[in-house]
Amino acid sequence: MKQYTIAVLGATGAVGTQMLQCLDEQQIPIGELRLFASARSVGKTVEFQGRSVAIQEARPEAFAGCDFVLGTADDAIARELLPKAVDAGAIVIDNSHAFRLDPDVPLVVPEVNGADALNHKGLIANPNCATIIGLVPTWPLHQLAGVTRMVVSTYQAASGAGAPGMSELEAQMEAIGRGEEVPAPKAFAAQLASNLIPQIGGFDDEGYTSEEMKLQNEGRKIMHLPDLRVNCTCVRVPVFRSHSESITLEFERDITVDEARAALAAAPGVKLVDDRVAPSAHDRYPMPIDTSDQDLIWVGRVRRDISNPNPNRGITFWCCGDQIRKGAATNAVQILKLLAQ
Repeated sequence: MKQYTIAVLGATGAVGTQMLQCLDEQQIPIGELRLFASARSVGKTVEFQGRSVAIQEARPEAFAGCDFVLGTADDAIARELLPKAVDAGAIVIDNSHAFRLDPDVPLVVPEVNGADALNHKGLIANPNCATIIGLVPTWPLHQLAGVTRMVVSTYQAASGAGAPGMSELEAQMEAIGRGEEVPAPKAFAAQLASNLIPQIGGFDDEGYTSEEMKLQNEGRKIMHLPDLRVNCTCVRVPVFRSHSESITLEFERDITVDEARAALAAAPGVKLVDDRVAPSAHDRYPMPIDTSDQDLIWVGRVRRDISNPNPNRGITFWCCGDQIRKGAATNAVQILKLLAQ
């Protein structure tokens, strides 16, 4: 079996660290692993598969000889360095926002449009976390009845802001527990502990945030539905990891609740948890406490959209998925696995 030289750009962050675990779990055949980060991390080491790997400074020349590069740096660094990795002959799978809507760059969720990854020019984009979590269960229903419209509310965990976001929430919760003054927010617009923040990203002229527009713009590209209508509200919630979403879909063809449940139960990457009479709440519907640190999107509360004027054309459901894993690192490694054949 071929052994690959694989690099991770941004290896010391929350997603980069998770990518290493996913590479091990997915049994990617790695001959050489290169870990890149900023200059302040140079000299640190990371244990991987029984060996100690030193962190290197991210420089254009460092990508020479790499087969794959997993990018999890910010947009500016991605734009500066990742095209250099492509020029050096690597296939890049990038988790930043920098290239997602570039028409020459495939934007891929393997369960939805995995074939798009095969038509790349050296660079493949990993979608936004909320987009991935929402589209994995939406896709099998689209295949069944043709989605025309999505109305979505997201409940996004602190992990969406990386390790600093999770640390900030933890510090705030501990302060509240001790009866102390809550530290001033840095990672978020306001205190997140004991609170909800209905803003992720900056506002546009219509009053929508950049995070809210990603589901529409990325969803259209991934599902090849340029006219898909999406209305999204994104909310940051005091949960450490695992995003949740309430999704209402409108279809061009009739679909029953039983058909929707059957399609979801059979869909790759989906776990149906939808037993209203189960003794335990953990078996009635998905919750972030159950869906963290695993790779499936759990779906429940599947029901007819009673607000739709055509009662057979609307389905509502609730879903949860781990933002760091399937919403970021796992999806990128799954794309790599499609190509490392």
